[in-house]
This record gives sequence, structure tokens and C-alpha cells, in this order.
Amino acid sequence: MSDIVAQFETEFARRIGSKYAVAVNSGTSALHAALIACNVKGQEVIMPALCPAMDAFAIIHAGGLPVFADVDPFTGLITAETIEPCITNRTKAIIAVALHGLPTDMDPIMEISRTYALWVIEDCAQALLARYKDGFAGTRAHIGCFSFEKKKHMTTGSEGGMLVTSDDMLAVKARKFAGIGYKHMTAQAGRTSLNASVYQRPDYERFDTIGLNYRMSEVQAQIGHLKMGIVDLDVERRKTIGFMWQHALGQQCQPHTYDADNTFYSAAWDYDGDWLALYEKFTEAGGDGFYAMPKCPYQEPALRGGRFPSHLSDPCKNAEGLQQRLVLLKTHYSIPEATHQVEILHDLIRP
Repeated sequence: MSDIVAQFETEFARRIGSKYAVAVNSGTSALHAALIACNVKGQEVIMPALCPAMDAFAIIHAGGLPVFADVDPFTGLITAETIEPCITNRTKAIIAVALHGLPTDMDPIMEISRTYALWVIEDCAQALLARYKDGFAGTRAHIGCFSFEKKKHMTTGSEGGMLVTSDDMLAVKARKFAGIGYKHMTAQAGRTSLNASVYQRPDYERFDTIGLNYRMSEVQAQIGHLKMGIVDLDVERRKTIGFMWQHALGQQCQPHTYDADNTFYSAAWDYDGDWLALYEKFTEAGGDGFYAMPKCPYQEPALRGGRFPSHLSDPCKNAEGLQQRLVLLKTHYSIPEATHQVEILHDLIRP
């Protein structure tokens, strides 16, 4: 019987443009495995101050110290300019997080990584098949991480994730950690596979790594395999809806000057008004609501007050301001439903 997990990994790696793909049970698992592969224990990892807290959690679980860098005031993304002041002699890695479907401007960040000998992980949970220059988000960094949670561009049920890399060593380390530490795992091993005549011998030693069971199930992989056949259509639909929101607003969401496109996980609108009042008016008019940006990770109860190690040298004013203002308009609709939702907002803000 063919290994459906290995098949899904091969399909995903080929579509993204990476040498290897490692399927896992969530996007957070992919981040944790990536950080372990980069050996960040006891070292600092620079990450954006504006992103979900899971990136900081993964750093802490990997034994690292999150260091929060401010973000660009327009894109809401980390940049080479906000990263460089945070680099110290303890810095080991950078996590760049693509938000709302827009990739981070990676080339300047990779130049910094070469200058300071740092690993770079790109969290693309919200930017599947988003184009950056001549490739896709997740392939410029040393490791790219993706989520297949149910609201993402593609799902493998309710959860799932993928790690991609073109580095043989990183692929092996990540796969072993996410695969309970089986020593026979390789960069292209799928779930687990070993000839029974070998591993049933009493003298066989199974593990050379202390790992966790983050493996993707065969059921998840089968769903992922089927979804790969329609992922381009799903991404294009969300892009279409994102452009519909932009047209209704009369402005671009997440304006940027570098060569990239947005796959609109959500349409991120920097709203300089009363957020709660707009939400109430929208829902009262029949709107489906919209999302707020999660609190900056260091403001979350789990991390604030020094309960866990993290570092913030200066307030991240851009991140904290955007977190309060951003209106995240949903894009996981059918086109007819999106048309209805867009019309409601349009009538509210541009009567």
C-alpha cells in the first residue's frame, strides 16, 4: 500500500517549489519542529510583535527566548529594518510571519541572516500560494511553515500542518523530532516506514532523538491529497473576495511596495475609527461580523509579567497601534455570500 502521507508531502513540495516537505498535525507543530531543527535552545529568536502568540509559544517550548521586533506601519509585517536593532550575540534565528495573506519582504531579511549567520523561519500559515517575486511564500527562508486549520486556504480536516525546506539536514532534524525520534527517518520518509524483519529483532535500537508525536495521520493526508486538486481555485476565490472588500473600502488593504501579492486570508483594513461601534453597526445591518487582530503576544496573560522568558527592549508602537485598529474582513465565503457581506459594509461606510 502506498504511503499517502509521503504522497501528500511530495505533491505539496512540488507545488510550493521546495525540495522537502514534512507533514505534521498542526501549524504550531511545524513551528516547534522547525525551531528544534535550528537548535535555538538557550538562544534568542526574533519575531514580530504583531502576530498570534503561537509563534512565541513555540519558541519557548523549543527552549528559546522570544525577542519582539516592531512592524512596518502599513503592512503590519516584520522588516529587515525592525529586525536588525534586535540582534545580539545570543540571536540564533528569526521568525518572519506573513499575515492576512501578504508575504513578508524576505530578500532583505535573508541578507541579514547571511551577515549574522542566523536561521530564518517563515510562518506562512496565512499565506498559502501567495507569490513573492519569482516564487511562493515559505520558500525563501531556510524553513517555511504552513497551517491546514479549518479556516485556512486549504484544510486537512480541522487541523494539520506542513514544514518545507530545501536543506537536507534541517529536513531530517525536523522529521525526527516530529516523528517521535525514530532514527531511521530521512528527509523523505513520509510517516514511518521500516522493514518488519529489521525492527522486530530484539537488538534493534529505534530512537536516536528525543522527539514528540507530531505526525500527520493518514486520514488528514488523504484529505490534503484531495484538497491539492482544488487549492488553486480556493485561493483564487479568496483573492477575488479580498479585491471585493478593497473595492468597497475604496483603498488597498495592507499596502506594500515590494513585489508580492496577497491571497487574502482576510482583508486587513487599518480603520481609524471606533472599532466596536463599526462592528455593532455592521452586525445590526445583517453583517456576519469581522475579526480583531489578536493582542501582541507579550500583552497576552500567558506571557506578560515575566511569567515566561521573553524580551522587549522598547514598546512596539506600530504593532500595538495596528492591533487596536485592524478590521479583519472575512474571505472564507462563497462569492454570492461575499457579495452580500461586502454590500452591507459598503452601504455603511460609503452611503
